[in-house]
Amino acid sequence: MTNRFAVVLAAGKGTRMKSKLYKVLHPVCGKPMVQHVVDQLNTLELDQIITIVGHGAETVQDQLGDQTAYVVQEEQLGTGHAVRMADSYLEGKPGTTVVVCGDTPLLTSDTLNELMEQHESVQAKVTVLTTDITDPTGYGRVIRDGQGHVEKIVEEKDASSDEKSVKEINTGTYCFDNELLFESLKQVSNDNSQGEYYLPDVLEIAKNQGEKVAAFKTPNDEETIGVNDRVALANAERLLRDRINKEHMRAGVTIVDPQQTYIGPDVSIEADVIIEPGSVIKGETTIGADTVIGPHTELKDCQIGERTLIKQSVVTESHVGSDVQIGPFAHIRPDSYIQDEVKIGNFVEVKKTNMAKGSKASHLSYLGDAKLGKDVNVGCGVITVNYDGRKKHKTIIEDGAFIGCNANLIAPVRIEEGAYVAAGSTITKDVPEKALSIARSRQENKEGYVERLNKRS
Repeated sequence: MTNRFAVVLAAGKGTRMKSKLYKVLHPVCGKPMVQHVVDQLNTLELDQIITIVGHGAETVQDQLGDQTAYVVQEEQLGTGHAVRMADSYLEGKPGTTVVVCGDTPLLTSDTLNELMEQHESVQAKVTVLTTDITDPTGYGRVIRDGQGHVEKIVEEKDASSDEKSVKEINTGTYCFDNELLFESLKQVSNDNSQGEYYLPDVLEIAKNQGEKVAAFKTPNDEETIGVNDRVALANAERLLRDRINKEHMRAGVTIVDPQQTYIGPDVSIEADVIIEPGSVIKGETTIGADTVIGPHTELKDCQIGERTLIKQSVVTESHVGSDVQIGPFAHIRPDSYIQDEVKIGNFVEVKKTNMAKGSKASHLSYLGDAKLGKDVNVGCGVITVNYDGRKKHKTIIEDGAFIGCNANLIAPVRIEEGAYVAAGSTITKDVPEKALSIARSRQENKEGYVERLNKRS
């Protein structure tokens, strides 16, 4: 099998983004553009990926980690110069190299694989990924001869009126015979108005040597767009979100209003899930069958079971079991484990807490750093007082305990199995099994108090 390599061009600063954030790190559907590109390349089982970095090199390396090797392009002297920076890794090696820009987040592994397969099957030395667009203004045109072979790529400013009418454009993604690529890059000149070394010049060099130059035209022009400013970024977001939503709907997920539903690229959803409008589902979230999400719910990095309802709530980095009800207006913070048949109602906040099967906190409570057993009832206004100003402490509530309304449980504290805590109590000591704990001052009524008060005034 032919060796396959990839070079990702990610060195440009992206001045048109007008941002402190390095261009290829701007997110599309919650994931940096360059991560989208590398994720697609990783599915192709390449021998090596080399990413060319420049401005913000450290931040790109932090994002991609060991998924790729890196070369720093100190000066941005054009695409040809950028690819040549990878010569220490690739020069002289036989095989196929695909060159792709880090600001093309919509490219799919299917298209890249088809590009490489055609390149190798027709034994081309260079293959250009092209597409037809309605308005090609600003793009390099692909000019073919009478037999349909690529004759040249001409830039807009150099194109004749006939050439400008051509709708087929150069997308900036290429396949090369690797050995020819690095030999040809040594011959590329910067004798042009920009004083830069252009990668497309390799096509002319190969053609002059009698080598075969081909083109692979993708019918999906939306895949090929590059993101250079915030307008293009928003367009890419819209297109990718639409692609993701359609994939889920075709797999059996009901999305009531796709235009008002935001699902990340790494989300997994089983059939017969219903997603109501205004929902945002991000990160590596998984959702089990027959669950209903929304309306207006945000999930991030969660595992959600089957037949669960989460509406108008936020759940982050937590596990939620099956047959659970959450919301409206609940907040499940990181490291929470909500087991099967739990009910969490309106204005309940849960943080780093394990709630076992059948427990419920129906309204207006805070459960932080706690462990609740099975069938625990948490009344309205209950607070686990977990923070003493320096450290967080744990509250343990065992199976079947009943916590009355407006109780403060001062951690560390344990409410043992079947115990009751009276409403309005502030609990500072452990409560024994099946005991009733009352920790409030005795009520005293002052008869005639208001009349005496009025006389004084």
